[in-house]
Amino acid sequence: MTENPFFEHWTTPFGMPPFDRIRPEHFPPAFDRGMQEEITEIAAIAGSAAPPSFANTIAALERSGRLLERVSRVFFNLDASSTNDAFEAIARDYAPRLAQHRMRVVLDPDLFARIADLHARRASLGLDPDQLRLIERYYLRFVRNGALLGPEQKERMAAISERLAILHTLFGQNVLHDERDWQLVLDAADLDGLPEFARSAAAQAAAERGISGRYAVTLARSAVEPFLTFSSRRDLRRAIWEAWRARGASGSPSDNVLVIREIIALRAEQARLLGYESFVDYRLDDTMAKTGAAAEQLLLQVWRPAKAKARSELAAIEAAARAEGLNEPIEPWDWRYYAEKVRQAEYDLNEAEVKPYFVLDNMVQAAFDAAGRLFGLRFTERRDLRVYHADVRVWEVSDQSGDHVGLFLHDNFARPGKQSGAWSSRYRDQESMDEAVTPIVVNNNNFARADVSDAEPTLLSFDDAKTLFHEFGHGLHSLLSRVRYPSQSGTAVRRDFVEFPSQIFEHWVSVPNTLRSYARHYRTGEPLPEELLQRLLAARNFNQGFATVEYTASALIDLDLHRTTATETLDPARFEQDFLERMEVPKEIGLRHRLPHFQHLFAGGGYAAGYYSYLWAEVLDADGFAAFTEAGDAFDPELAARLKAIYSAGDTRDPMELYRAFRGREPAIAALLQQRGLAPVQPG
Repeated sequence: MTENPFFEHWTTPFGMPPFDRIRPEHFPPAFDRGMQEEITEIAAIAGSAAPPSFANTIAALERSGRLLERVSRVFFNLDASSTNDAFEAIARDYAPRLAQHRMRVVLDPDLFARIADLHARRASLGLDPDQLRLIERYYLRFVRNGALLGPEQKERMAAISERLAILHTLFGQNVLHDERDWQLVLDAADLDGLPEFARSAAAQAAAERGISGRYAVTLARSAVEPFLTFSSRRDLRRAIWEAWRARGASGSPSDNVLVIREIIALRAEQARLLGYESFVDYRLDDTMAKTGAAAEQLLLQVWRPAKAKARSELAAIEAAARAEGLNEPIEPWDWRYYAEKVRQAEYDLNEAEVKPYFVLDNMVQAAFDAAGRLFGLRFTERRDLRVYHADVRVWEVSDQSGDHVGLFLHDNFARPGKQSGAWSSRYRDQESMDEAVTPIVVNNNNFARADVSDAEPTLLSFDDAKTLFHEFGHGLHSLLSRVRYPSQSGTAVRRDFVEFPSQIFEHWVSVPNTLRSYARHYRTGEPLPEELLQRLLAARNFNQGFATVEYTASALIDLDLHRTTATETLDPARFEQDFLERMEVPKEIGLRHRLPHFQHLFAGGGYAAGYYSYLWAEVLDADGFAAFTEAGDAFDPELAARLKAIYSAGDTRDPMELYRAFRGREPAIAALLQQRGLAPVQPG
């Protein structure tokens, strides 16, 4: 084995990981040494003869585990975006070991005794507000992991954590395998209805898989949704829909049914050990919502108007289908296809007409320039920095004074070995505890790449552009962080607040002047025609009944599933069906995520009993952007400065306190209903 780069001081520019030197075989010894170093550091803190103080306990904890943190950041980012058999084997091997290690730290009785002592005396310690909050969060973290339990219960909590880590890893790998192994191979005669951008993407997908002269549609969402929207071949739409919904439930070795059952049972047991009636009660106790009832109340406030709007949308879709000669009932694989027909008729708007104006590189520049006008950031591409895949581009971020802020990596294309979806992460967090440390942030998307043989640029849908802005909003949350302690950095906030900075930033892609400047035809360079721009903006609420039902149903089933007590006999398919019938979910729509591939819930624990967070944050983002609308300026300097304070604060302050300081009051739901074009439905 070559010398292990994780055991060296990195002299790369800005502390960038030396991707060109890192190999899979470097990770096991680096994980092992990182865990051993942290255990030694924890033992020194816990066994100190000096009375507990913020400096020798909390600050010392913030300094501990640096090697393990660095190794973990690189490994889990690469495993998500550029995995292979070696990475997957390491992930399976080390997931339980890392979970066991984490529980060994949080269940250390001597360490917790020091934290508890400081927590009890926190008001008399003369601490700064960020230090006081850090003590409170440490104490809560240890308690929520079982620090107050007896020895046998602690042992069981540790075993549950270890087993869940194994199951989360297995679930995600199963979905990835199903997505990687399936493809719909087509000939030119099968492309009826597909616009040029979809044909180009299918040609590129086939070329990447060694299928010359033909076309391939994969199970990446960026491939599935355009096919369902434009393909006039109903049989092929059905085939890809059924493969899409069967991920993780195919009856193959990658089937997730038994994995789900065990995960739900273990989470319920974990909650009971900590004194909660259900995992929902446990999870939401440390959120803005506080209770499952509050989260469910919000979801139900939009559920009734969303279903009413979806019914009216279905009537229009059925009429369009009948006009084209389809006399059978509308099925889920029909909705997007006929909805596009209705949109063309109602708004004279065709996605194939709009997409040529949304060039990926232009939309990236639009996001950068919006961040510049709002927050004073500047982005300079660095082609000299080594990356982990040829798709990745890197920008150095600086402020108005020219000072270095951080690095931003963009990994935009779907490919084999990359998990589906879109996400933001970090290779390093901002902090200033001992010295100024700048962040290294990465955004991952799964856009369908254009056929490189045609030398054409990659084109985005309007929804793709919003996704790009959404993930960039998460990236800004990390880049703009200005905190002292690493565990308060950037996105380390409550789960139902973390989506606010990302979702509010989506609004700037729809600002008319943004579109006038950056939505330009990929061949002529001409700007989006004004009348087309106005039609595009007028159609923003189109099909919102469908979108809201699809999302809200998934959020509601998440809460229902994590309340269930019948964990030993749980049948995910039966549970889904009972839920769909009880909630009267339109059969033409269904769930955005079926349980066997619902990675938010089961490929990790972050959004378990928390998928409602997107809607909770949307109340904040709709109400928050309304402030800019009221000011008559999407770049109002005073509002932008107050918004920047939220991005900069990390977890140093309570999220509702931050929101009130920005908006001057607590949020109201009216703006969300207006944003989604939903009229409140009265009972009865």
